[in-house]
Amino acid sequence: MKISIVGGGYVGLVTGTCFAKLGHDVTLIEIDPEKVRAINKGMPPIFENGLENLLKQNAGKRIHASTGYESVTSAEIVFISVGTPPKPDGSANLSYIESASTSIGESLKNTSAYCVVVVKSTVPPGTTEKIVRPAVLRAAGKTEEEIGFAMNPEFLREGRAVEDFLHPDRIVIGSSDPRAGNRVAEVYQDIEAPVLRTGLTAAEMIKYTSNAFLATKISFSNEIGNICKNLGIDVYEVMKGVGLDPRIGPLFLNAGAGFGGSCFPKDVSALVSLAKDAGEDLILLRSVLDVNERQPHRMVVYLENRLGSVFGKRIAVLGLAFKDNTDDIRDSRAIPVIQDLLDKGAHVAAYDPMAGPVMQNVFPSIEYASSAADALRGADGCLVMTEWPEFSRLDKEFDLMAHPIIIEGRRILSRNGVEGICW
Repeated sequence: MKISIVGGGYVGLVTGTCFAKLGHDVTLIEIDPEKVRAINKGMPPIFENGLENLLKQNAGKRIHASTGYESVTSAEIVFISVGTPPKPDGSANLSYIESASTSIGESLKNTSAYCVVVVKSTVPPGTTEKIVRPAVLRAAGKTEEEIGFAMNPEFLREGRAVEDFLHPDRIVIGSSDPRAGNRVAEVYQDIEAPVLRTGLTAAEMIKYTSNAFLATKISFSNEIGNICKNLGIDVYEVMKGVGLDPRIGPLFLNAGAGFGGSCFPKDVSALVSLAKDAGEDLILLRSVLDVNERQPHRMVVYLENRLGSVFGKRIAVLGLAFKDNTDDIRDSRAIPVIQDLLDKGAHVAAYDPMAGPVMQNVFPSIEYASSAADALRGADGCLVMTEWPEFSRLDKEFDLMAHPIIIEGRRILSRNGVEGICW
């Protein structure tokens, strides 16, 4: 099938590359010419496990990138995968969605073949029906008999996105009518997974609700972890027992420094804002965000409890990405920790296997070490912020520290004397 994807960012690039692997002809529409050149050379502008190999295999064959919308005129299905960044009030900025919809409609103006426009971006319920659909039809001068509409949310975990796309736990297809939904289902016909067919707004709400629930599990675990630390209880033993209950499950119960990334903070905030506009106050989800904002600052408090003032001290921060296997630092819990340390006059020596160059845009003046050992050498304290597997293998490197005070935010170290944020 001929597929166009508007937006060559994280979701769009992974989606397009995986569709190409499945045998579809894919065009990525991306406004950044540097990204376009990189993609067409088989060089993904982001790090994602397994993505580079797939892109190299298919670039110039089944997938290519362009800055223009020419491919939309012959596409059988068009996915919208642009960003929906938060506004200052927490609501979703839908200007990119509306702009993409208008451009798609203009490109479909002189076509006669039936095409389906699918929203892949995470958007508030009602967006496809109230914004995308009228914008496309108005610009195209067509009716819904000529253009179908669907909402197909993504459930990709960064660092494991290729695996999640090719082996999903479910495929959700919301559509304006069965014909549009059938075409989306056809794109996924070679993937084995349960398929749930819904209306447009239900599909949009499924995505928000899924992320909000997972974020809630994390903040709940952190609250319990904070209590357990004060009582001298190992929260990981507690949550192991709790997670054996099939009604709860073991996933997302690891207490630590909190959640980050491009989805959870943004989507929970957007859902709270959406509810407020609808006359509802989501007390629970506001608390989820509040717990998450407060949690990483506890790392510095525990460090100061053992070290004293960090003023003038060398503090190693291991891990800058919001999670392992990615270079994404969006809402990384390392950011407020580093800011706290700088505000208190500490010298920060940071190391991350992938995210150092990206974090330099946020903190250009701190020291970026080339290895964990270099960051730890002469350090008065260490904060572990990301669960990179290589950190779990560190041992003698900690002997390079001037004072072996280690506060861990992710429970991956086996060294004695390490203090955890929640344990």
